[in-house]
Amino acid sequence: MELGTKKMVDIAKKKEEEEEKNMDRRENEKRKKLGGLKTMPFILANEICDRFAGVGFHANLISYLTQQLNLPLVKASNTLTNFGGTASLTPLIGALIADSFAGRFWTILVGSIIYELGMISITVSALLPTLHPPPCPSQVNCKEASSSQLWALYAALLLTSIGTGGIRPCVVTFAADQFDMSKSSVASRGWNFFNWYYFSMGMATLTALTVVVYVQDNIGWGWGLGIPTIGMALSIIAFVFGSHLYKKLKPGGSPLVRLTQVIAAAVKKRKLVTPNDPGALYQNKDLDSLISVNGRLLHTDQFKFFDKAAIVTESEATDFMQPNLWNLATVHRVEELKSMIRLLPIWSAGILHVTASSHLGSFVIQQARSMDRHLSHSFQIPPASLSIFSISTMLFGLVLYERLLVPFVRRFTRNPSGLTCLQRMGVGYFVNIIATIVSALVEVKRKNAAARHNLLDDPKAILPISVFWLVPQYCLHGIADVFMSVGHLEFLYDQSPESMRSTAAALFWISSSIGNYIGTGLVTLVHSYTGREHNWLPDRNLNRGKLDYYYWLVTGIQVINLVYYIICAYFYTYKPLEEAKDEETEQSEDKIPYKRVNDSNKIGEVELGKNPETA
Repeated sequence: MELGTKKMVDIAKKKEEEEEKNMDRRENEKRKKLGGLKTMPFILANEICDRFAGVGFHANLISYLTQQLNLPLVKASNTLTNFGGTASLTPLIGALIADSFAGRFWTILVGSIIYELGMISITVSALLPTLHPPPCPSQVNCKEASSSQLWALYAALLLTSIGTGGIRPCVVTFAADQFDMSKSSVASRGWNFFNWYYFSMGMATLTALTVVVYVQDNIGWGWGLGIPTIGMALSIIAFVFGSHLYKKLKPGGSPLVRLTQVIAAAVKKRKLVTPNDPGALYQNKDLDSLISVNGRLLHTDQFKFFDKAAIVTESEATDFMQPNLWNLATVHRVEELKSMIRLLPIWSAGILHVTASSHLGSFVIQQARSMDRHLSHSFQIPPASLSIFSISTMLFGLVLYERLLVPFVRRFTRNPSGLTCLQRMGVGYFVNIIATIVSALVEVKRKNAAARHNLLDDPKAILPISVFWLVPQYCLHGIADVFMSVGHLEFLYDQSPESMRSTAAALFWISSSIGNYIGTGLVTLVHSYTGREHNWLPDRNLNRGKLDYYYWLVTGIQVINLVYYIICAYFYTYKPLEEAKDEETEQSEDKIPYKRVNDSNKIGEVELGKNPETA
């Protein structure tokens, strides 16, 4: 009787195990069906509409501040760079929320809604006469916007900044999550996801610069801000509509907490001796399963101090099922910290790239406003629309890079991507220096034209010099973005731990934030210390300024930055990754109890409490 009961229990257990396996198999099959190219129309529709709204809102904001709110040029420029800096700082908060508990889908959705509220607020403020000062066509002795009017603007900008924090760090990583981004899969594809992502964003930007800016300058700011607001609303609808198709990765817990745990454990064990065999350090696949879906990070010899966090003491070896992570970290978690430390010097070099380009949204537009912008007798280009040359060059350059340059360079480098991310970024830095040099030379030519026609003292005069002299610098900045911006984003995504990719994308925007703040500080210092009579950056009359001197200053800073970047790139070590394998592949391999040798680096990996020498 007891034997029969035992057999029935065994049969029931086997059935339960089989049912669990079948459920897991069905879950895996369902997960495999999610994601892919079919999700891109919905995800990219969100980002395209967001970019359309954002560019349409910000591209001509210098004109709104100087022409509608009557702010001085330097004050308006600093307002823009400060706002740009804040909008690029909030993505770190959004990334931490997404990676810690909310996930990328919900972070994007909530951020989009908050952004839309900000867009509605600023559109309403543009329509209500009480929220801006009386018109001042002469731009002489104008009444500036009052404190209350400016606070209405700042409140709207703050809402868009908070919303941006949820969108920017998550959309590109959420889109990349829909594909297999392992090195073997990326190498087998004939296209680069980041190139085509930037291409889509460029098309949205180009549309905004042509349509929205024209409406703002020729029809009015109500419609000019209303159209982007409608576009943002459409982006939210498109994103939600495709929610059932998305592959939604589970957040793996706060990355900052994990990094802090590794540091704390290493400090506590600072007096212990690190074993010569890295295989004796702590490994736990189950513990790291949520944060190493695409493969665990392998041990590296850099920053060996942090390896102490993975040393297993005698007391810890007796309780290995649920270790105290403030005292003991896995090798994968230690390598997460090392990966973030390694990429920071490369990341920081991108800050001054943003500082050098920040003048495109302020000073160059004011230069364009003083030049002949006519395409025909009755039609002239809006100043802010000149950015179409930068975006068009970037779009055309991305296609040429993907279809011509990569296949050509691949013959020599034998790299599937043609150039490495680091090489690509270096080219971008160099081209950006050339762009700033051209900016200085064109400004000299513009002021010479004003001097020849005795128009130096007329801030509203249209100089007899074509606005198309500004086009070369825009095109060069577009070429620089093909190399630097795309390469920078791809580098951060590829070299960051997979559980911190939203945080890495946030770093991309934080470099923009810091770059804009440095731009604000640089402009403020130059304006404050270059005197009143011969100020480089005057408040109203750019013809009496020395903007070319400012460009030469920025050029010198960029040269120093390029030297710094080359040194950092030379010493950089790419992260080693053990790519995840399919279940069928793992089952077919011979398994060695407690110890497994990785073919890529011949380092033995030992689970906690399973010493291969005593097993």
